[in-house]
Parts: sequence; structure tokens; C-alpha cells
Amino acid sequence: MDTGTHVVMGLALGGLATLDPVVAESTATASSVLIATIVGSQAPDIDTVLKLRNNAVYIRNHRGVTHSIPAVLLWPLAIVAVVYPFFPEANLLHLWMWTFLAVFLHVFVDIFNAYGTQALRPFSHKWVALGIINTFDPFIFGIHVAGLFLWAFGAHPGYTFSAIYAVIFAYYIIRFYYRRKVLKAVKTMIPDATDIIIAPTMKFHHWKIAVMNHHQFFVGRAHYDHVRILDQFNRVPVPESPVLEAAKKDKNLSAFLSFSPVFRWELDEYDDYYEVRFIDLRYRSNGHYPFVAVVQLDEEYNIMGSYTGWIFSEEKLRKKLDIIPG
Repeated sequence: MDTGTHVVMGLALGGLATLDPVVAESTATASSVLIATIVGSQAPDIDTVLKLRNNAVYIRNHRGVTHSIPAVLLWPLAIVAVVYPFFPEANLLHLWMWTFLAVFLHVFVDIFNAYGTQALRPFSHKWVALGIINTFDPFIFGIHVAGLFLWAFGAHPGYTFSAIYAVIFAYYIIRFYYRRKVLKAVKTMIPDATDIIIAPTMKFHHWKIAVMNHHQFFVGRAHYDHVRILDQFNRVPVPESPVLEAAKKDKNLSAFLSFSPVFRWELDEYDDYYEVRFIDLRYRSNGHYPFVAVVQLDEEYNIMGSYTGWIFSEEKLRKKLDIIPG
């Protein structure tokens, strides 16, 4: 989920904790739990700072080790170790329990996005992405904000957020149901599909579709269970050529390939350099595919410049590469 949603979820858990008798009877415990749930709901996303280095490092590591099983166990210990000295009268066990729940819930809800997490590390490096809830879901964020307002105006936070989380649980079930309907429609339309990726959007009944069979890629949209194919590409395997093998050694392209399961590739040869481009097909926006990896190589297959990330115009891409005008 996005940062804002994780923040309001941390506050909500602090309110929900008031149903715990041990928390409710101790001001020190209640205060420490509220602080810890807010911090715990954010802690796994500390790897966002990797974006300051470069996109390749960020793509390879975001929602990786910080969302892993060891991290879910270690984050609460680290947070409690920092918070508890400020509230020595707090109940240590219950402080840890609510902090653990905040960290666990952060990782758990991220699994339902299309981006997903490597939550099964170290046992598996596979990305777990159920594609049911958009990274920012207006309903989930909005109902949390409504609950916080009710709390501010005197409503009991524990009962308020118990009701809200019951509604959110039902919302997840409904989203899962509609995604299943879209999946069934895609399988009917493309019965020989080998891979189907369905990504939610901020609109409740709108979904993005990326499908592969043995010979083609299909990119489309779904409204309810009505699927419309917008683009279709022949599935051409990446050949073993010197220029492509050299390009794959680039850190940006390597990071892209570690993350993108559905892509097509292009190779352009100019007078004195090559340009290799890999295009992720999951993120079609207004007829454009903004998530790419581009590598430029000289005639000797030396890498001259590269970039991976979100690009919405060719002009901006050239500025990012800052090597050759193209």
C-alpha cells in the first residue's frame, strides 16, 4: 500500500489496541503502543531510501528483505527497543504484540497489490502479488480517515476500528470475487493463455490485463468482467546475440529483468551505437508503456549509458540517458 494508507493503518491499530484491557488500563502502555504501531506500520518501507541511490538498486530491493519473514520478526524487537525506554511503566509483552501486528499487517496487505512483496524470503525469492487491491485504494484510505475523525470527535476507537476492519475484510472478499470473474473472462477469451496478470486500478470495477500464450502477448482492460484487448504483440524470444548478452550485464537492465515477468524487447542499430530496449507490458497508460529499461552500447558492445524506471516521453528518456540524442 502507499505511505498514507500505512500511516492511517498505524493510527487505527493504536485505536484498536484500546480493546486490550492491559493497554486500556495503562496510559504508558497505550501511549507507547500508539507510537509503536505508527512506526511499525512504516518500518518495512524504509528501503524506499534506496531510490536516492538509483532505480536499479531500488527495483531489486524494494519490498524484498525488509518485508521478509526474518524482518517481520526483527522489526518489532528493534522498534520496542527504541520506544520502551521512554515508557518504562508500559507492559513490554503487549507493546511487542501490537508492534508485531503493525509490522505483520503492513507486509500482509502489500501482498494483495499487483506489485507484491518477497514475503516468503528466505525460503523463496518469488514475488507474492495477488493483484486484488490497488497500491492506493480510495475506499480503504477513506474509511480509515473517517474512523480517525470519529475517534477525534469522541467515538470509542476500539469499537470504531473493529467495525471498520470488519467492513474492510468484506471489501477484500468482494474484490477477490470480482477478480475471479475477470480471470474467468480472460480464460474464456484466450483459452491457451499460459500466464495471466490482472492488476487493480483505483476504480472499483476497472482492471489492467496482461496475458501470454506460447506465441503472443495481449494487453487489455476489463470493466466488470468485460475484457477488451487493446494491444497484441508477437512473442519473440530474446536471441543470444553479442549485443544483447552485453546489454544484460548492465545493472539497470538486470534489475528490470529480475522484476518484470511480461515484457517485449527492441534492438535498434545506428551508425555507431546500438540501443536495446525492454518494455514492461503490465503498465499500459494512455497507449504508452512507461516502465522500461534502455541500454546504449558502442560498436564494441561497451555500455555507454542506461536507464530503468518510469518514462512518459522520449524526450525525458534522452535526458535520463544523457549520452546520445537518439
